[in-house]
Amino acid sequence: MRIAICASEVVPFAKTGGLADVAGALPLALELLDQEVIIIMPRYKTIQEPKFSVQRLKPDISYAVIGKNTKVYFIEKDLYFNRDGLYGDKTGDYPDNLDRFSYYSKRTLDLLKEINFAPDIIHCHDWQSALIPVYLKTLYKNNPFYKNIKTILTIHNIGYQGLFSKEEFPKLGLDWSLFNIEGLEFYGKINILKGGIEFCDIINTVSPTYSQEIQTKEFGFGLEGVLNKRRETVFGILNGLDYSIWNPETDKFIIKNYSLKNIEGKYQNKEELRRICQLPLKKGVPVFGIVSRLAEQKGFDILTDAIVKICKMNLELIILGTGDLKYHVLLENIAKKYPKVISLHLKFDDPLAHKIYAGSDIFLMPPKYEPCGLGQMISMAYGTIPLVFKTGGLADTVTSNNGFVFDKYKKEDLIKTIDKIIKAFKDKKKWLQLMQRAMQNNFSWKESAKKYLALYEKAKANEAATYVTK
Repeated sequence: MRIAICASEVVPFAKTGGLADVAGALPLALELLDQEVIIIMPRYKTIQEPKFSVQRLKPDISYAVIGKNTKVYFIEKDLYFNRDGLYGDKTGDYPDNLDRFSYYSKRTLDLLKEINFAPDIIHCHDWQSALIPVYLKTLYKNNPFYKNIKTILTIHNIGYQGLFSKEEFPKLGLDWSLFNIEGLEFYGKINILKGGIEFCDIINTVSPTYSQEIQTKEFGFGLEGVLNKRRETVFGILNGLDYSIWNPETDKFIIKNYSLKNIEGKYQNKEELRRICQLPLKKGVPVFGIVSRLAEQKGFDILTDAIVKICKMNLELIILGTGDLKYHVLLENIAKKYPKVISLHLKFDDPLAHKIYAGSDIFLMPPKYEPCGLGQMISMAYGTIPLVFKTGGLADTVTSNNGFVFDKYKKEDLIKTIDKIIKAFKDKKKWLQLMQRAMQNNFSWKESAKKYLALYEKAKANEAATYVTK
């Protein structure tokens, strides 16, 4: 099958979040399943020629190769993409983002014809590429080259929709008849993601539970009605984990490699982590680790509400991340008050993140909503038991068999679950068995890629309504 992956960020070329990880890993997993895949993305300022072996194809098109032979095409336009940030700067979003990503979408469709790559599927990711299905079924509908192309739109986080003022609509080159409730209109504004949802063949999210959650008022961010109307074509496939990066057997950042068969090395990593974080080396005390953006969505509202009580429990807590200033201040104050309980690191530090995954006993991850989540998958690979709130991809991956789950988003329930964990940690035999069960999970991209292939096949055959991911 011929597949074109269209995303605004792709690892290793440009990244602000999990979208880039998916857009970089899924094509390689599809390539290993003998599919013909290309990737098309904007060429940002960060994409330097010597670093990535970029080659020139056309005056405004260059490319690089990842995997064995997966070409990544870069759409160039200095006016739009030669900037330090991908979507904005410290003052906020770039005011011309509509111009930037409508240009990217049109140029992507033109490029496919220029390189004579007629894909069976164009797989679009998030609002930045959501105009592609719209253009395909409007501006390009009478061109025979595009006749049989099907589109899938993956929503990584429905909170980001691409909202713009009505006055900018002429920039899209679309007929005004599409600015209505059945098209791109959303409470008097342009909504690019809504347009993609209305015009794509299949809508996909990054976990089965999240695909159901976004059809509710609580999690739909105003688009639940549109999604409910198309519920027969809304699916969820769990993101995969790159085990070449996250593997305690080969991880270069940790002091002692270990595996399911030889788990003893984990305890050396715990001691090393405590030393680095200047925490007491107490026996029998569980270490809780957090690697996260410090934001309300990630659970820091209930965590900070509960933090004083947590600090009085028999545990140690290591926090790594950056985010909202109010949580920086709150956590700094509490870390000063309880220096032997909390080790706080307000920064991005990839080596330390690896050490936290390897050296912690429990990985604390209580987001209010989480479309997929990778932290819980990574922690299980390292035999670190996840503690999660029951939502999105966390609900799909963590059970009482491999972790701890609380299902009421309240500080009291979080505290109760932590207390339950501290008691369970005392039974070393049962805890070891729990670690072993966690490490036996397989969240590889190969499994996710197989499910995407099945979804692509259904899109081709116009049988999306019969496809079930679970």
